[in-house]
Order: sequence, then C-alpha cells, then structure tokens
Amino acid sequence: MTDRDPAGLVKRYFDALNARDIDGCLSLLADDVVHDLSGMHGAGSSEAGKPAFRAWLDRTARCFEEKAVDLFVIASEDGTRAEAEFTLLGVYLETEEGLPDAEGQNYSLPAGAIFEIRDGKVTRVSDMLDTHPDSGSHMFST
Repeated sequence: MTDRDPAGLVKRYFDALNARDIDGCLSLLADDVVHDLSGMHGAGSSEAGKPAFRAWLDRTARCFEEKAVDLFVIASEDGTRAEAEFTLLGVYLETEEGLPDAEGQNYSLPAGAIFEIRDGKVTRVSDMLDTHPDSGSHMFST
C-alpha cells in the first residue's frame, strides 16, 4: 500500500478516526482540505483548512464516542476519488448545539463519505449521515 493508494488512504483515515488519533487523521489531509458536513455533525455546512477540520474533530471527540464499522471502500482507477460506506456506532456524551440533551444515548447510523484525493492527501471529505427515522437508523436510543 503506497501513499498513492486511495482505498488504503481512506482506510487509514477511518483507522485514525476510530482510534481518536486526531494528529494521525490530520496527517492524511491536504492543508486546504474541504469538509462538507451532513447529518448531526453540522448539517449543510462546509469548512475549509486543517484548523477547521481539527476543531471539528475536537468537538466531535468531546461530544461523541464513535466508531465506523462494516467499512466498505471503493476508489476510482485514477486515484482521485474514493467512497466509503459504513455504520457509525456511537454514544452521545456531551450536548452539541442544535441536538437534544446528551444523556449517554447510543446510536447506530448508516453513513457514507466521498473523498477527493490529490498527491496522496485527502483534499475533500463529504460526510453523509442518515438520521431520518425511516432509514432504519437508531438515533439516540437508550
């Protein structure tokens, strides 16, 4: 697996997220990374740059204990794009603005992410979390 292996890069990204390794995750990103958010983590917004991504990671680690499981990754032949499908398992630890009060609720969400890649670094992450009650997700069950 080389730095030019887009599927490997995405798997390392999720390994770092699952380990709560913020510096490890940031090392895989381009300085000008763009992060598109959906679901419960800032729905409909975009943030640019590693400092903004670090702030999102810090906030997420404070409010949620999460693991991406059942990870499936596909990548384009030219190495510029990859997609991941996974289930996000978590515990809601601290109230995040715009969400219900945190009371240690567990959740399981179908999720996906689209990655753009340049020179072996992630330049864009577009997260998609399915929080709709009819999707089969279990948001904040107790």
